[in-house]
Amino acid sequence: MRFNLVDRILDVEPGKRIRMVKNLTLAEEYLADHFPSFPVMPGVLMLQTLVEAGAWLLRISDDFRHSVIALRETRNVKYGNFMEPGRSLVVTVELADPADENATEVEFKGKGESEGQSTVTARFKVARYNLKDRDPQLQEVDDKIVRHFKDLYRVLKGDFAGAGVG
Repeated sequence: MRFNLVDRILDVEPGKRIRMVKNLTLAEEYLADHFPSFPVMPGVLMLQTLVEAGAWLLRISDDFRHSVIALRETRNVKYGNFMEPGRSLVVTVELADPADENATEVEFKGKGESEGQSTVTARFKVARYNLKDRDPQLQEVDDKIVRHFKDLYRVLKGDFAGAGVG
């Protein structure tokens, strides 16, 4: 994943919903190319923020059982207001249906808002799996990926001491 688009977990109800925030700043490198005279967050990255929030909800709900969570499908994507630097995108993602813990695909509905106005809404599906299921020699890679996401989770919750950060 090239971008980590969520900055903080605001609240989470495992197995149900998550709220996260993305603070958009002029330091985002993609803004230099995306309408340089009118910098706004690209719609595809607003959608990616929803997908990342859904992935975090699954990781937390599944106790980090899967190393890979990948987007499979999007539907009903709608964009509202522009997201300009200096604004915060608050995303809320919910499981669309109670997830079967053995299902490889999970469906979500999500929305992003800034200053109370809609910026993006969508329904989407992700697939979850471990690399070792395809090649048992990749167990060590799965373990490394899961450790990385557990450390990042502590940071997103604000537990800097637990993540080994200052």
